[in-house]
Amino acid sequence: MDTQQILTKVSDFMNDQVPFQRSLGFEITQFSSAKGEVKFRWQDELMGNVPQRILHGGVTATALDTAGGLVAIAGMVERLDNPSESYLIERLSRCGTIDLRVDYLRPGRGTEFIASATVIRSGNKVAVARMELHNEDGIHIAFGTGTYLVG
Repeated sequence: MDTQQILTKVSDFMNDQVPFQRSLGFEITQFSSAKGEVKFRWQDELMGNVPQRILHGGVTATALDTAGGLVAIAGMVERLDNPSESYLIERLSRCGTIDLRVDYLRPGRGTEFIASATVIRSGNKVAVARMELHNEDGIHIAFGTGTYLVG
């Protein structure tokens, strides 16, 4: 299985089988070591400030973390040389967030939100990503930095 086939399988799994991401309505739209992207639409259930109808900060952080995790995982997968499915599952099961910093710039208003990430460093054990959240009008809502265990 080549890298793109692996990333497609992982993306399909994350879109369809991760209950929390499904409940938030996340859809992975880009998944490579160059860029990770997650889109989701406004739902009243995602509101953190009801009077002002603002996206919950935890949803913002989760979207940024998910996008950052994508580029971290993609970098790890690209370094593998034709891994078996069992080895790949074992490696993916060890991946996780070590540290996440989120800076909230503006209230989370919009009908669609796009979290994107690029890699700052991708090593054998740890990856670091820079993430941003925008709404459908390109308004920059938040940014973050994530550190991920990948090995």
